[in-house]
Amino acid sequence: MQHFDFGPVQSFLDTLNQQAQQYWRHLAEKPDFFANIGWAALILLITMLISNMASNAVKRAARRLVHKDGDRTLLEFFSQIVRWIVLVVGLVACLNRLGVQTASLLTVLGAASLAIGLALQGTLSNVAAGLMILLNKPYRIGDIIRVGEVQGTVHRLGVFATEINNTDSVRVFVPNTKVFSNEIINITNNASMKIELIIGVDYDSDLPFVARLLKEVADRQPDRLEAPEPLVGFTDFADSSINAKVLMWVLPTRALVARSALIMDIKAEFDKHGINIPFPHQVEVRKEPPAPASPKI
Repeated sequence: MQHFDFGPVQSFLDTLNQQAQQYWRHLAEKPDFFANIGWAALILLITMLISNMASNAVKRAARRLVHKDGDRTLLEFFSQIVRWIVLVVGLVACLNRLGVQTASLLTVLGAASLAIGLALQGTLSNVAAGLMILLNKPYRIGDIIRVGEVQGTVHRLGVFATEINNTDSVRVFVPNTKVFSNEIINITNNASMKIELIIGVDYDSDLPFVARLLKEVADRQPDRLEAPEPLVGFTDFADSSINAKVLMWVLPTRALVARSALIMDIKAEFDKHGINIPFPHQVEVRKEPPAPASPKI
C-alpha cells in the first residue's frame, strides 16, 4: 500500500502560518490601523448614500427643467455622472484615511481624464448640445421641424443625436451639435399655419368680382380656422397677369390637404365663371438671312 507524503503540504502550511503571525504582529504595532479601517468603511458607506441622494436630486431637478418629452437617457446619463463623481471623491478620502498617497493617483486620473476628453471631444459636444436643447425646448417629440435640409417629425431626443422622420418616412439622425448650431424652424410650434396662394388673372378680368369669388372659396374651406379670417388682395402687375394673393390659416397638420383643396376649388370656380388664368407666352422671332445681292453687269 502506497503512502502519500504530506511533507510539502505541511511545509507550505507552516510557512503560511508564519507569514500570518508576522502580519498580525505588524498590525499590533499600529493600533490605529483598525480604527482607520473603521473610519474608511464609514466614509465609504456615507459616500454611497450621498451619491444615491445626489443622483436622485439631479433627476428630479432635470425633470422640472426639461419638458416631459425629453430623452430619459440623457437625464440618467447626467445623474450617473454626478453619482460617480461623488463616489470617486469618497474613494480618494478612504484611501487617504488608510495612509495611501493619493497625490500621484489624482495626477494619473487627471491625465487620463484629459486624454479621454480630447479623444471624445466631438461626442461630448453632442451631449452638451443635447442638454441645451432640452433646457431651451425649441421643439418637442411629435413636432414638425426643419433643420438645414432636413424636415420631418421629431421622433426622439437622444444623448448624441435627434431622430427625425422625414417626409419620405425615412428616419434621419441629426447630431445635436448640428441641430443646436443651425436655424431651427418649428412648423407646429404655433396653433395655426398660414397658407399663401398667388393666382394670376387676365388684365381684362373683373377684379372686384375675382376678389369676392376668391374670398367665398376660402371662407367655405372645411379646414380653415375661424380666426383669423381669410384675406384676399391684389399684389402685382405681372407680365401677362394681375396677381391675386389668398391668405388662409389652418392647423399645421392639415396644411398640405387644405392647400390642395383650396387650389382645386379655385380652379373649379374660375372655370365655372370663365375666368382665365394666363400663362407665360413665348414669342419666337426668326431673322431671315438677307437675300444675296444681284451681280453687277
